[in-house]
Amino acid sequence: MANRISLNGTSYHGAGAIAEIVNEVKSHGFKKAFITSDPDLVKFGVTGKVTDLLDGASLPYEVYSNIKPNPTIENVQSGVAAFKASGADYIIAIGGGSSMDTAKAIGIIIANPEFEDVRSLEGVAPTKNPCVPTIAVPTTAGTAAEVTINYVITDVEKKRKFVCVDTHDMPIIAVVDPEMMSSMPKGLTASTGMDALTHAIEGYTTRGAWEMTDMFHLEAIRLIAQNLRGAVANTKEGREGMALGQYIAGMGFSNVGLGIDHSMAHTLSAYYDTPHGVACAMFLPIVMEFNKEYTGERYREIARAMGVKGVDSMSQEEYRQAAIDAVRQLSVDVGIPVKNERIREEDLDQLAIDSLNDACYPGNPREATKEQVIEMFRKLM
Repeated sequence: MANRISLNGTSYHGAGAIAEIVNEVKSHGFKKAFITSDPDLVKFGVTGKVTDLLDGASLPYEVYSNIKPNPTIENVQSGVAAFKASGADYIIAIGGGSSMDTAKAIGIIIANPEFEDVRSLEGVAPTKNPCVPTIAVPTTAGTAAEVTINYVITDVEKKRKFVCVDTHDMPIIAVVDPEMMSSMPKGLTASTGMDALTHAIEGYTTRGAWEMTDMFHLEAIRLIAQNLRGAVANTKEGREGMALGQYIAGMGFSNVGLGIDHSMAHTLSAYYDTPHGVACAMFLPIVMEFNKEYTGERYREIARAMGVKGVDSMSQEEYRQAAIDAVRQLSVDVGIPVKNERIREEDLDQLAIDSLNDACYPGNPREATKEQVIEMFRKLM
C-alpha cells in the first residue's frame, strides 16, 4: 500500500509573516480577494491586519463574515452566492477552523458547481477541480485547517456535523503568523490548543499511522506540551510554539486520519453547540483510556513527548497511565471543564449512533460498540 502526503505548496511561519501575502498575490497575478472571516475578528480589528496590507498595496477585496463558530450549510450557501456576485478570483481565509472550513466549501463548490448541494460533499467527494486558489491565515493555534484536506460543516436541520475529505480543498498558501493569534482569549487559546493535541495523539495512534506522520505527531505533542500553558498566559514564546506545533500536527493527521475522539466531539458539538476544541479535550483522556490496550508501545512515546521523566524504566501499564495523566493534567491546567451538563440521557442512543457513523471513527485503533460509546458519553455527564 502506498502512503500519501499532501501539504501546502507554500507556507510562511513566524512573526510578521502576513507581510508576504501582498507578494504572493502579486506574483500569482490575482485580481480581487474574497475574504472569509468571522464577525468578531472583523469587529476587533484582527481581519484588518490583513486588509490594511491589501489597502496599502491597492489590492481590491470583499469581506464575507456570515460565519458561525460551527459553520452551517446556510453559511456556505450564502458564501457561494456572495463569491459569485463579488467578481473575486481568489480567497483569503482569516480565522480559525470555522472561517477556513467555510472558505474550503465555498472554493470547492465554485470550482465544482455540480456539488452545489453542500451535503453532497460529505466524506470523500469525487470532485474534479482544485478549489478557488486560497491563502489561509489562521488566527487560532489548533485546527490546522490551513494545511489539511479536511473541513467540517454543521447540518442544523439534522443535528449533525459532517466531515469532508478532499485533496482539492487545500489552500495553496498558508501564512502562520503568531502575531495574528495574540488577541485570542484564554479560553479559546486553551480549547484550540487541546484540539491540536488531540490531532497529534489521535494521528499518532490511528490505524493509518506510519513513520513520516509519526515524526510530525511526536514533535507536535512535544511542542504543545511545552507551550500551551505559556500560550494561555499569552507569552510570546508560548504563542510561537503553539503556532508551529498545531501546524505540524496538521501535516500529520490530515494524511492518516483521526479516531473516535473526533467522531464523538463532532456529535457533541452538533447536538449542544459545544466548542469543538472543548469537546475534543473533554474526551481525550477518556478515549486514551479506552484505546490503551490497542496501541502497543506508542503511549510510552506520547508520555515522553508530554515531558514525563523516566518512561524507559516504567512498565507498559505505568507509561500508559503516565501518558493519560499528563494529558489530563494539561487539560486541567489550561481550564478545560471535565463535565458537560447539557448531555441528556434520552439523547445517548442517537449520540452513539451518530458518533459511529462519523467519518473519523474508522481510523480508531479499537472498534467500539454502541454501548461502549454511550458509556464514554456518560463519563462527561
